[in-house]
Amino acid sequence: MGDNDALKTYRAKRHFGRTKEPRGDAARQQGGERARFVVQIHDARRMHFDFRLEADGVLKSWSVPKGPSNDPEDKRLAVPTEDHPLEYLDFEGAIPKGEYGGGTVIVWDRGTYRPLSHDRRGRPVPFDEALRRGHATFWLDGEKLHGGYALTRFRGGDGDPDDEAWLLVKTADGRAHPGDHGTSAPRRARSALTGRTLRQVAESDEPEESPVGQVSTEAGQHGSVRTPDVANPRRSHRT
Repeated sequence: MGDNDALKTYRAKRHFGRTKEPRGDAARQQGGERARFVVQIHDARRMHFDFRLEADGVLKSWSVPKGPSNDPEDKRLAVPTEDHPLEYLDFEGAIPKGEYGGGTVIVWDRGTYRPLSHDRRGRPVPFDEALRRGHATFWLDGEKLHGGYALTRFRGGDGDPDDEAWLLVKTADGRAHPGDHGTSAPRRARSALTGRTLRQVAESDEPEESPVGQVSTEAGQHGSVRTPDVANPRRSHRT
């Protein structure tokens, strides 16, 4: 899929004269032998985490309300959102109120990952194909997250993208930590990129409120699988 097609939805939802988010115009640059990932904390209408994996020249993205866990017993809801440009790996800042996804974003974790998916005969499955099939396993080497994780689609995938939902689960390996449920206080968390908190980023950016009051705002506001925002992530959800 070409750049324009992959980022069409992403660009259509944003006014780049108002938001500092990257447009994604730069030539796609792969991160070397190891693909990259980023986890961002997004203080929008409701606090949530954005989990992004580099694949096929873009960042495949999911909104994870409670954030990743290091406990294999935790099954974290992950709602897929539109593909993001690779420049979003380093995005940190305040999106103006009234803009799509208005709120403050920090880079909570970043690093590289390697795919682990295999078919029944033990043959490696390309990561993009594993995602299409609805189950992808991978190993994270981040500053905070380490070890194996799995993304599994448990609803959707049958032609209705608005009804799609996944689970993000830590695998039971040597890097698992039972009882460690992840970040419980995201407002106190510090950026892996700059060391700043959400409040410090918001105060330094001080964006002006967008005059466009009708622009869709963040729909990562889901407390359960059946809330309207989760059921329609691409209509109203922003990461």
